[in-house]
Amino acid sequence: MAKESMKAREVKRAKLVAKYAEKRARLKEEGDYVALQKLPKNASPVRMHNRCKITGRPKGYMRQFGLSRIQFREMASAGLIPGVKKASW
Repeated sequence: MAKESMKAREVKRAKLVAKYAEKRARLKEEGDYVALQKLPKNASPVRMHNRCKITGRPKGYMRQFGLSRIQFREMASAGLIPGVKKASW
């Protein structure tokens, strides 16, 4: 399980990215790279990292579900994810 501070940091980054998204797009369109560099580093969407919504695990992330592979497997086996069932043939 990820530290709470790491989860909080990612949430903070997401808010900053959303706040500056319009301004970043406008500055890029104008080609004003000097002003773009003066924006906060964490306002760049490249610095965001996908994390599991439950555990905060950064690796093995499945975008479609927003979960790590481990949580996905546990929840799918328990029948908690609609439309997902274990394959058998």
